[in-house]
Amino acid sequence: MTQLDLNPALPDVNPLPGGSTLSAHDVSAWFGNHKVLERVSLTMAAGEVTALIGPSGCGKSTFLRILNRMHELVPSASLAGEVRLDGADIYASGRRITDTRKRIGMVFQKPNPFPAMTIEENVTAGLKLTGTRVARRDRAALVEECLTRAGLWNEVKDRLRQPGGALSGGQQQRLCIARSLAVRPDVLLMDEPCSALDPTSTRRVEETIHHLREEVTVVIVTHNMQQAARVSQQCAFFLAEQGTPGQIVEAGPTEVIFNNPVDPRTNDYVNGRFG
Repeated sequence: MTQLDLNPALPDVNPLPGGSTLSAHDVSAWFGNHKVLERVSLTMAAGEVTALIGPSGCGKSTFLRILNRMHELVPSASLAGEVRLDGADIYASGRRITDTRKRIGMVFQKPNPFPAMTIEENVTAGLKLTGTRVARRDRAALVEECLTRAGLWNEVKDRLRQPGGALSGGQQQRLCIARSLAVRPDVLLMDEPCSALDPTSTRRVEETIHHLREEVTVVIVTHNMQQAARVSQQCAFFLAEQGTPGQIVEAGPTEVIFNNPVDPRTNDYVNGRFG
């Protein structure tokens, strides 16, 4: 088996545990009568990046959307099981969706800044949507902080009032990360955030993820095995075989999943034999 060099050439940091622990317990999901996930259980620990890997169509993105209550927005969607954030059920009766979204942010595959808004306005756009109040005198400091955490401040600090849509693709993705960070989430979910980016932009987003885990729990869906090996400390391999719902075949430390997996299907997938 080929040994993968995990986290090659990434900056050397000693992260402090940050964020919150997010855990799924026996989560199953349907679209209408079609079952897409079968009893998925996974703990995504504070201070770590958890990568969700597996072939297309095995339920990774659906699972990610369940983690911040986006799945229920699809009219035919339903689910069973529990998702807990620091032990509290995010689907509990009376718990508001906006409260969950404030604590569990989301970055999508395609960068989606508001093109007509300035860079500065993009960063603070989520505050109004989540009902987060920040004094006007504190907004400039918040914008700088979030753009710095997203690895973008030095590139845009002299053009904050220019449209966000004028940035490059990689910069737009980091702007979306900054926008998510402005509401002070405990968890950041990322659905293939680098799939539409060039290698240089991908590298910068990966460096951003590497530093963010000091303060935010990160869960990332990726089809790039090298990326999963570089950025994550924990990994979960999803698979749907012969029309069955997606399940987790194996989960554990990234180094074990890539270099010494228990299940032969995991070994075959991470070594590129299928998928």
